[in-house]
Amino acid sequence: MKQNFKIVLVAPDIPGNTGSIGRTCVALNIPLILVKPYGFDIDEKAVRRAGLDYWKHLDLKEYSNFDEFIQGESPKEEELFFFSRWSETNYFECNFKQDCSFLIFGSETKGLPKDIMEKYKNKLYKIPIFNEHVRSLNLSNAANIIAYEALRQNSI
Repeated sequence: MKQNFKIVLVAPDIPGNTGSIGRTCVALNIPLILVKPYGFDIDEKAVRRAGLDYWKHLDLKEYSNFDEFIQGESPKEEELFFFSRWSETNYFECNFKQDCSFLIFGSETKGLPKDIMEKYKNKLYKIPIFNEHVRSLNLSNAANIIAYEALRQNSI
């Protein structure tokens, strides 16, 4: 069953995380959108070498930059959900729409670009971390948490 939300990775740095998120997307039947630049190569040879045998089943779109993503997908603002450790608002307050939502994550090393966080600050959420010794969660884990919450809210 095809889901009505999409995961968007803006400038991902670590191929293993992108691969793990891609596996989750295939498992849940959701599209993955990658926004360049990447910190790695995703050509066919690199994907095969990484052992991502499910990658051919992934509904994947790529965009050269964030503006091109916005132009290409034409989302309404209420469909956009950005995730960052810098947000004050927990993801528990997200209301994922059944018609379509974009779950947007920044790179592992830099997070979301500051201009995007500023422009969409009212659409910025965090996954709570209660121990000061942990800066952030692994990107793949964070994307999984949010994807399954979107699935739960839409009870599909």
